[in-house]
Amino acid sequence: MQRRGVGLGALTRTTQSAQQYQSHGSLIHKTHIDELTTQLSVFQAALAQFARTHAKDIRSNPEFRAEFARMCTAIGVDPLASSSDRKGSFWAELLGGSVNDFYFELAVRVVEICRKTRDENGGLIAVSEVKQKIMQQDENVGGANDITEDDVIRAVKALDPLGPGFTVVEIGKKQWIRSVPKELNTDQSMVLEAMQILGYVTHSMLRVNLGWDRARVQTVLDDLVSDSLVWVDMQAEEVEYWTPSFMGHLPG
Repeated sequence: MQRRGVGLGALTRTTQSAQQYQSHGSLIHKTHIDELTTQLSVFQAALAQFARTHAKDIRSNPEFRAEFARMCTAIGVDPLASSSDRKGSFWAELLGGSVNDFYFELAVRVVEICRKTRDENGGLIAVSEVKQKIMQQDENVGGANDITEDDVIRAVKALDPLGPGFTVVEIGKKQWIRSVPKELNTDQSMVLEAMQILGYVTHSMLRVNLGWDRARVQTVLDDLVSDSLVWVDMQAEEVEYWTPSFMGHLPG
C-alpha cells in the first residue's frame, strides 16, 4: 500500500500551531520582563528613600557608605553615574553631591600617591598601603578622615572615564592598584602572589614550589626587576627578590 503524503491542510495547521506557540512565548517573555522592570523600579524607589533618610550617615560613616554602595551594586545603580556632567547625577543631587566630591577628592590623592611611589614599586601598590598613606597624611595635618579600602577602590573606579591608566587588580587575596598600562602575565602574578607570604622569593623557592626550570624563573624575575616591581637583595646567601610594599614595613 502506498503511504499517503502529508497534505497541505496538515502543513497549514502545523505552521499555525508554531506561530501560536511563538506568540504565546513572546507574550510570556514580555510579561516577565515587565514584572522584573516593575520590581527594579520599586527597589530603586526604596533605595532613593533610604538615601534621603540616611544621607548624612552615608557621607560621614565609611561602613554605612560601603553598605549603601553594595546595595546600589546589587540592583545595578551607580551613585557616581553621570558624575562627569556638571549638573551631576540624580544620586549626586540626592546625596547633596558630597559623595561624588568625596570620591573624586580621594581619587586625586590616590593618583598623587601612585605617582610619587612609582619609582619604588613600578606602578603596583597595595590598596591597604594607599589607605595607610592617606590616613597618615591626615594625621600629620591634624585632620581626621575615616576611609576604608573599599573607599579607595571606588575612588580608583571613579577614574574610569579618564581611561585605563589606573586599575584595581587582585593578586592572591590582596587588592592592588596598577598605575601603569602594562598587564601582568600569569607567571608574574604567581611570583608576586608567592611574595606575599614572606615578602620575598628566591630562585630555589620558585623552582621547588612552582616546579619551574631555571630559565623560566630567571625570565620572570628579570621582567619584574626591569619593571621595578621587585627589589634585589644581593647581600643574602642566595639572592632575594623583595616586594617593595613589604620592605617598607621591615624594622629599620
